[in-house]
Amino acid sequence: MRTSVTRPILAMCAATFAGAQASTAPATDRPNILWVVTEDNSAYTVGAYGDPLARTPNIDRLARDGIVFELAYAPAPVCAPCRSSIITGRYASGMGTQHMRSRRPLPEGVRFFPEYLREAGYYTTNNAKTDYNTSSDWSEAWDENSRTAHWRNRRTGQPFFAVFNFHESHESSLHKRQTLITDPAHVRVPAYLPDTPDVRADLAQYYDNVSRADEAIGGLLAQLAEDGLVEDTIIVYYGDHGGAVSRSKRFLSENSTHVPFIVKIPVKYRHLAPAAPGTRSDELVNLVDLAPTVLSLAGIPIEDRFHGRALLGAARTEAPSITFMFRDRMDERYDLSRAATDGRFRYIRNYHPERPWGQHLQYLWRQASMAEWETLHREGRLDATQRQFFEPKAPEELYDRQADPDNVRNLASDPAHKETLARFRSALRDHLLAIRDTGFIPEPMMIELAGAGSPAAVAADDRTYPIERILDFIDSQQIGSGANPEKLRLAFDAPEPVVRYWAAVLAARAPDSLDSSMLLKDPHASVRLTAAEAMLRHDSDSHDAWAAIESALGESSSRETQLFALNAIERLGHAIPGSLSSALVLLAEDPKPNEYVASAVKRLLAAR
Repeated sequence: MRTSVTRPILAMCAATFAGAQASTAPATDRPNILWVVTEDNSAYTVGAYGDPLARTPNIDRLARDGIVFELAYAPAPVCAPCRSSIITGRYASGMGTQHMRSRRPLPEGVRFFPEYLREAGYYTTNNAKTDYNTSSDWSEAWDENSRTAHWRNRRTGQPFFAVFNFHESHESSLHKRQTLITDPAHVRVPAYLPDTPDVRADLAQYYDNVSRADEAIGGLLAQLAEDGLVEDTIIVYYGDHGGAVSRSKRFLSENSTHVPFIVKIPVKYRHLAPAAPGTRSDELVNLVDLAPTVLSLAGIPIEDRFHGRALLGAARTEAPSITFMFRDRMDERYDLSRAATDGRFRYIRNYHPERPWGQHLQYLWRQASMAEWETLHREGRLDATQRQFFEPKAPEELYDRQADPDNVRNLASDPAHKETLARFRSALRDHLLAIRDTGFIPEPMMIELAGAGSPAAVAADDRTYPIERILDFIDSQQIGSGANPEKLRLAFDAPEPVVRYWAAVLAARAPDSLDSSMLLKDPHASVRLTAAEAMLRHDSDSHDAWAAIESALGESSSRETQLFALNAIERLGHAIPGSLSSALVLLAEDPKPNEYVASAVKRLLAAR
């Protein structure tokens, strides 16, 4: 990958920062550690990663003086589930905290990793985003957690761990058109997007937003220099997940999860670095590695409960050959996909292939490019590649990052890649089993089974959650010899509710109509709703099925159940019966609405 020429930065920041390189700050036994985090920022809009349009001189300077990790990935393509993984060093999908805006508690014994730093004498500050996607209390993690939190408030000589989040590049900055600095004519339009003025304007504005974030980073680095701390501080810069423009954030493509990751280690701590300054490393990095890496740099023992590894410091371990990513409920829409990459190939396993990537999300559709893309699809004005986003997914996807960076040519059925496909299938299965991935428990059932406890406790019990059998069952129906109606019928009687749920999911797509009416009386709402959806796909007038959905809408104590029901209605696309329409109106009038329930209801009522 080529590196773009570093552009001049603001004169003041340049002079201050450069002058500090020779400063003689008081020596400390342990390094200060500074995290610099840009939101919604893929590697492709940072100059150090070779983009000629990028204007990121401050980040590029860190790259020149530090180590650039070429193959760093976020575990999830959206903020909250990703940050849940970062702050614990564990995949959120193994804890039950992977659904957007989750309120599930962490598993027993899992801590927010800055707590270890505080106990070791570090001053910990977060400025200012948390978004940890859990109900567990994180107050013990931070000495300061606010928009004014700063290392400057620590005791004299106290080592610090400070996190600064830069919002300028966040998706929301695309919701209103700004005066553009980047020329839209010069941006590269990905193959999956239509080449239109709105698409080009969003892409150009995104470059401008990343540039604004870089400018703010320059101000922070100048403060570090002013305090004479440059030679005492390890700086870690990364993007919290991939880019913001349509079909990046929230999805599992390369652009959605490939993030910039740069580490600058001063001379006095060079023994903690795996390579010299100016090195470009091609080892795999996942953001779940951040927690154990920081502890390693601080000389704190690392417990074996972390899913990630230390990639710096004395506890550094060898890089894996494959790393993993997950996608579950995004805002108001349910889905379930998992991904893996070795840095070249990307494998995506879609457990709901019938659901297109392009399920309508109210927040995402605020982008001009996204709204226009959907309009062109409705009008039949997209080519085959651009239409894929709105069509059912393949159960398996395989992409060659080098030949196909936009991830639009699926190689999963190519005989030439049979061995590669098998290797990723096996690796993903091993990973799902190793972390006891909770994603195969539908969210309403997860809450019913876990109660006030952690979903991970439910997932740990094979009597309730026979995950290996569940994976075999799904694979046999989706990527094996094809749907087996007899096996599905037998699964309707399974003692485990999760198995019955998946039987109902797969029955909805079975080639022959299966009578799943027996599941309408299941004790778990997600089974009843999925059975109702399966029945209505074969008989749109089934009174019992519609009644099951209407009943779920009235369960005000479970917003997740209501949302699950609303998703079923949206996917069916049938005319809504009168009584159900009345139930939707009542839900819309809720004085304390859940934001995602409200978005889903509004869309359904608008389409009546």
